[in-house]
Formats: sequence, structure tokens, C-alpha cells
Amino acid sequence: MRILRSIFTLLVIGAIGGGVYYVMHDGSENAGSARHGQHGGFGGPVAVIAKDAQTADVPVYFEGVGSVQALNTATIRAQVNGVLLSVNFKEGQDVKRGDVLAKIDPVTYQAALDQAVAKKALDEALLANTKRDLVRYEKVGTLAVSQQQIDTQKALIAQQQAQIKSDAAAIENAKAILGYTTIVAPFDGRTGIRLVDEGNLVHAGDTGGIVVITQVQPISVLFTLPQQDLPVLTQAIANGKLSAQALSTDSQTELDAGTLEVIDNKVDQQTGTIRLKANFPNDKRQLWPGQFVNVRVLVNTLKNVVVAPTEAVQRGPDGTFVYVVGSDNTVSVREIKVARQDEKQAVIAEGVTPGEKLVTSGFGRLKDGARVSVSDGKTPPPGANTPTAHRRSGADKAARLADENQQASATAANIPLVTGSNAVSRPTSYDAKPDRKGHGLHNHHKGNGTSP
Repeated sequence: MRILRSIFTLLVIGAIGGGVYYVMHDGSENAGSARHGQHGGFGGPVAVIAKDAQTADVPVYFEGVGSVQALNTATIRAQVNGVLLSVNFKEGQDVKRGDVLAKIDPVTYQAALDQAVAKKALDEALLANTKRDLVRYEKVGTLAVSQQQIDTQKALIAQQQAQIKSDAAAIENAKAILGYTTIVAPFDGRTGIRLVDEGNLVHAGDTGGIVVITQVQPISVLFTLPQQDLPVLTQAIANGKLSAQALSTDSQTELDAGTLEVIDNKVDQQTGTIRLKANFPNDKRQLWPGQFVNVRVLVNTLKNVVVAPTEAVQRGPDGTFVYVVGSDNTVSVREIKVARQDEKQAVIAEGVTPGEKLVTSGFGRLKDGARVSVSDGKTPPPGANTPTAHRRSGADKAARLADENQQASATAANIPLVTGSNAVSRPTSYDAKPDRKGHGLHNHHKGNGTSP
């Protein structure tokens, strides 16, 4: 039995050694072929994603942060004292100019108007009588009355005429005060939360008011830009109104489109910024007073310029450069000049022509002259080999070869092999015990058979 175990051990060692030799020999051949046939690094061409440089019209924007303000805002307050008889609007309701919002008890003010009307009627009657007396005096002449009486009668007529004018003004004043008891909307807008309930006593001096109305269609946005942008802005606005876009705070969603209305007449010296105001129609009610938004103003459009993806532009110690993929699938490093750049594309002033492929991903193992396997980012590059794949393939070969040799050795020695383990099971169980004289170990078989 000891001889069989020794033979089996030698066979297993030989099988493992043969597998290792095979893997090392195959790997060295692959590496040699890679060194002779490839420039991109270990195991084959470098897998990259590339996109073409294109010609396009690029808009130039100035973007700033601002807040939305209602075009008009009014706090509706009582102009006379009285009990609030009714509230004729719902909170959050859209109202038109002249719509009745609330009514105050008009009884006392109606009485004052009636008094003014009656006073005017009395004065008009007195004036009519005075004019008739003057006519009689003038008919009889100075034979019956003195000239003084005639002159006095003329002065009395003028006095009563002035009194009637005063009465007319008093009537207009009473009408105005009476009109204040009916509160109407001053412009088209949207009501807010009601501040006073029906039945309360309101006064002309109340500061809270009844409700606040804001005009949200159209609506304004106040925002700021650095003072360095002022020369370009003034030059652009001299050619006409500039278009503006209201964006969400992350600048990803366009809320509304409008026009730039005004540039403030001074620069804030503390912040070095200039305030601007843009108006938006706000048809979809995406803008709300007090809301923070980003505003983008179109100041220019660059015509027929070369553009490239922003991720293709690389920066190094010597400046800005890109990796250009040639017709032979090798890359070359090319210095460029960037005119403008944003998060999506860069305007290339020099160094790139339209149609050239620029590497946008996979820069880790690139160098000048490296061979690449180009993909558009949606499908894997053809024929791209990676070191990981080579190592995995070699390991699989070694494991498969070792298993085959080990199985063959075990079969030749007539010893069962446990699949999936490096340990070889014995046909039977033995207890290793020293003999009484201490000379080595004897294997005592626990089965019914005899051991050799």
C-alpha cells in the first residue's frame, strides 16, 4: 500500500507540473505575439469610445441666478370703516380687473350722499329765486329800487352758484366714499389666502388688508450677471431685444421662454454684479413669485464652428489636447485651442477638422501611437482582448489539464478520486498507530477484508 501511495503522489505532482508548464508556454507565446503585433498594451488593442468632430452653429449664453417676481402686486385694504358684509372671492382664484372682491356695510355712507344731494337741491332752489328777484329789480329800474340793491342781488346769485358747485363736489366725494364700500380687483391676477373673514369690522388704517393679489401672467424675473459681461450685453441689446430662458435650479429643465426687458443703470459695487429683468408669458404657470430660477440669455450665435464632445478634451502640462483616431486604428496626440466649452460640447478653434474621430473614453492605457479598438459606446469593440480575459483563459486551461492528468493517474492506480477537491480519498479508513516497539506506523484496517 505504501508503494501505491508513493506512485500516486508522483503522478499528481507530474500532472500539476505539466499543466503549469503548458500555461506558461502558451502565455509567453501570446505575450510575444502581442508585443510584435500590437502597440496598445497587454493582450491587444485598447478598447476606446470615439465620436466624430462636427460642424455646427453654437449659441452663446450668459447664465445667472435670479428670483421670480410678480409683474404687479397689490394688498387689498379697506378705505373706509365698516362691517365686512361679504367676501366675494375664493382663495387662489383668478380674478379680472373690476371683479368685486368684498363689500362693506354702506348705510352711513349712502346717507351722507343723500344729504349732499338734498343740500345741492336746496341751494339750486335758492339760486333760482334770487335770479327771478334780479329780473324784477332790473325791470323797474332805479325808480323803485336802488342801484345798490341790484348789485347786491347780483353778488348773491354768484354766491349761490359757488355754493351749488361746492354741493356738487360734496356729492362726488360722498359717491367716492360710498364706492369704497365695494372693493374690486385693480388688475388681472390671482388671489392669495384670505386675511379677514366675513362679519369683521374693518378700518381704513388696517395694515394686514383683506387679501393680496399678484399678477402672474405675464411675470418677471430679476437676476444678476458679472459686470464683465456688461460690454457684450449692451452691444447685443443695441441690436434688439435678447431672448431669455427661465431654467430650473439644476439648469436641466426649461420653465419658460421670454425676453430681456431692462439692464439696471448701476453696478453693485459690493458684489460686482449688474441686475437685469426679464419678462415671461408664464402660460403654463411654471413660474411663481418668490421662486428661485436660473436665467439664460442668448447674446450671440457662432456660425459653422468645429465642435467636439467635452469629454474628448484633455488637459496636460503642455496645454489642451485630444486623442485623434487614424485610419489605421492608431491614436495620435494633438494639441488644440478651445474657444468655448460647456458641459456638453467644446468649440475647437484650432487643431481638429470636422469628421475626425476623437477618443472620449478609455484614456487609461492610451499613448501616442497606441493601437485601439473603436466603439460607439453602445456595442463592445470588435476583437478587443484584455489582460483579464487572457489570465482567465490560462487559468481555465491549467485547471482543466490538471484535472485530466489527476483523473488519469487515479484511474491507473485504481484509486477513487473525489471530484471538486484537491484531496484524494482513501479506499478505506485507517488508524495510524505506533507499534509496541516504536518502529514506524502500522495501518489497521477497520473493514472485514485484509490489507496487504
